[in-house]
Amino acid sequence: MIVWISFLAAIFLFLALDLGVFNKTPHIISTKEASKWTAIWVMMSFLFSGVIYWLYSNNYVANPDGLKPAAASIKYITGYLIELSLSVDNIFVIAIIFAAFKIPQKYQHRVLFWGILGAIVFRGLMIYFGVFLINKFTWTAYVFGAFLIFTAMKMLFTNEDEKFEPKKSFVYKALRKIIPVTSHIEGEHFFVKRRHITAATPLFVALIVIEVMDVVFAMDSVPAILAITSDPFLVFSSNIFAILGLRSMYFFLANMLERFSYLEYSLIAILTFVGLKMLLHDLFEVPEWASLAFIAISLLIGIVVSLQLSKEKNS
Repeated sequence: MIVWISFLAAIFLFLALDLGVFNKTPHIISTKEASKWTAIWVMMSFLFSGVIYWLYSNNYVANPDGLKPAAASIKYITGYLIELSLSVDNIFVIAIIFAAFKIPQKYQHRVLFWGILGAIVFRGLMIYFGVFLINKFTWTAYVFGAFLIFTAMKMLFTNEDEKFEPKKSFVYKALRKIIPVTSHIEGEHFFVKRRHITAATPLFVALIVIEVMDVVFAMDSVPAILAITSDPFLVFSSNIFAILGLRSMYFFLANMLERFSYLEYSLIAILTFVGLKMLLHDLFEVPEWASLAFIAISLLIGIVVSLQLSKEKNS
């Protein structure tokens, strides 16, 4: 428990410094600033694999699967890459939500900050119950595997013209029935007083919609990482690092999303791979290095093809 408490304390300390020091004053996050923080989070995430190796070498954390330190580090990196790649879809949806509710760029960081706090709680709960189900009922691995393949096929055959419209979503309509909603931005405030009535601002509405959509996306990402490992600490830590890097990655990629349109095929390949891995785990075991190599190569191919075709299209 000391390791878990220390890990969570470190995360919340950094988040406190983030909002209270680094981003105390609302401002537009430049591409340069976003790229710097994206590089920092990616570097920290990979360096944490060394911490994983040290923890599992000295038995400082529970090791229910009896993993060797090197295997634990590889599983963590593989899980992190899966979560990071699946976060790309989140970025597309977040951009749509911000545009729909006309959230000014200088306030978007604040919305994403509080969204991350909620995501940590909800992801933690989903991971806990996911690990519990897989360990308690082995047949759930087949259910998760089938669900991932279904998701991949749905992504492959879904009409690209079907776009998510936040203001037509069930979440937005339900929220308006619960609390009055104003259409005006009131600085960085989530709520305002109007004639003795407390109303939610577009910032709060965007926050709730983003939070719910994150839970929806977690329905894919949590089972996907459970195909790699059911070790609670590895699943949780890789998830959290991917979530923490999502904000800076959003501001870094927000203006370049169309250039990575072919990355979706990489996500389809990854979801299909981990789905098949769960369905066939009783027949043969895929080596950890092979899983990591497949996911890394899939992402690399998706990025290279997207950039190359985008370059040819604009030339």
